[in-house]
Amino acid sequence: MTTVLIVDDQPLQRLGFRMLLESSPDTEVLGEAAQGGEAVRKAAELRPDVILMDVRMPGMDGIEATRRIIASGGRSRILILTTFDLDEYAHAALRAGASGFLLKDARPEELLAGIRAVAGGDAVIAPALTRRLLDAYARHLPQEPSSPKAADDPRVRSLTEREHEILVAIGQGWTNPEIAERLFLSESTVKTHVGRVLAKVGARDRIQAVILAYDLGLARPNAPD
Repeated sequence: MTTVLIVDDQPLQRLGFRMLLESSPDTEVLGEAAQGGEAVRKAAELRPDVILMDVRMPGMDGIEATRRIIASGGRSRILILTTFDLDEYAHAALRAGASGFLLKDARPEELLAGIRAVAGGDAVIAPALTRRLLDAYARHLPQEPSSPKAADDPRVRSLTEREHEILVAIGQGWTNPEIAERLFLSESTVKTHVGRVLAKVGARDRIQAVILAYDLGLARPNAPD
């Protein structure tokens, strides 16, 4: 059973999410919050597996709430919900520690699948959407094709040559099957490598590894295959 906290300033939106989740036999709604400060308090009190977090709310927004929940060391995984597929605040929420984001008009089965994926430690942003999101983020990064930060970073130095390749591929938004095909590996081998990379660089999930790859200059928007 996956437990969920719903955070949204719109009562009808919260009701819709609650009705959907309560209709699913493997999800349980522990509570609701209408703004970020309340979400932080209830996350600590209820300790849900997953928090559905709206980005734009009065008072404390979803970004700051996400940052505070993650900083507190809470076990909850945070799934950002947004009206726009390139909300200018969404990448900041991912950097704050969220495990991915979905559009509010996603199909019910997509939302439920996303909750299950996040609860299991995975990310829920499709590769194409990852690339689009990070294209926007990467405009603010230096444009050199490589960064000395990567060579100096102890997390990167801890990687084997193959693991380094895997991190770069993750940064470009490739799925495990795409990595397997392009690096001539089996999908099970790729899955093992990805797990080791996440552990070595201290990433909570795949999305955090993507952000790290961009921060260190290992991945660039629209990089050629």
